[in-house]
Amino acid sequence: MKLSGLHILLTYQCTYECEHCFVWGSPRQEGTLTLAQVENILQQAKDAGIEWIYFEGGEPFLYYAILVEGVKIAAGMGFRVGVVSNAYWAKSVADAEEWLKPLAVLDDFTVSSDLYHCSEVLGEQAQNALAAARWLDIATGLISIAEPETDARQTYGQIEAQGAVMYRGRAASQLVQRAKRVDYHQFTECPHEDLREPGRVHLDPLGNVHICQGIVIGNVFKKPLKQICESYDADAHPICGPLLHGGPLALVEEYHVPHEETYADACHLCYSVRTTLREKLLDILQPDQMYGVGL
Repeated sequence: MKLSGLHILLTYQCTYECEHCFVWGSPRQEGTLTLAQVENILQQAKDAGIEWIYFEGGEPFLYYAILVEGVKIAAGMGFRVGVVSNAYWAKSVADAEEWLKPLAVLDDFTVSSDLYHCSEVLGEQAQNALAAARWLDIATGLISIAEPETDARQTYGQIEAQGAVMYRGRAASQLVQRAKRVDYHQFTECPHEDLREPGRVHLDPLGNVHICQGIVIGNVFKKPLKQICESYDADAHPICGPLLHGGPLALVEEYHVPHEETYADACHLCYSVRTTLREKLLDILQPDQMYGVGL
């Protein structure tokens, strides 16, 4: 497996508890990287041939000093660097500019804003942050997830503006009641992730490497990222293998998991099956944070 991007979850903690959140971000979540761990991860990423580093969460600005130093170190090592934030800190354009000045080396600054965050798709704080970033010549992006009743397009890999809900994480618990459901036999492939050559993975504050949020292929605090990539065998992986050969439906059949007859989407079925299988495959389907345990 050859990676070009590494998305570092600086923390699971967040100022919001959005209903669509993959990682169950919350003010009560636990797990944050130290600066020493960030430096270790960046060196491992360099050794693995990574080109892009993203800092996200949770909300990375909650640990601003570590974020700023991490971004500077990553840029100094030759990485292209991005940050994803909900912009809770951007009370005005002038304030936002002060927050972003130490991050002026960024190649991308993406804001997450939609009706789950506030009363507008593009809230005032998000607008302030984007305006300040453009003033500082930082390229910008927007992540916005549509309401379940909206006919939004499905996305692939990195979420783009006004993407449809993916019913995994908190969405599988709190939004499915508002979604149309279809026969589970239809879900014969994973429509969102390339599980064999994903291009990018997520790395959480515990060191877990996620091929998809909640599906772990290794831990960088136990084994170097380069070795994790080199040894990854998608077809032999207990979760990725069945998904590649028949989607979430194959997971149901492989493990004989009890199920409903209808689901909101492939993610909903996959996440439901994985939640059931956690006790059997706890080293792969982890950590608790990704499954909302204790919240």
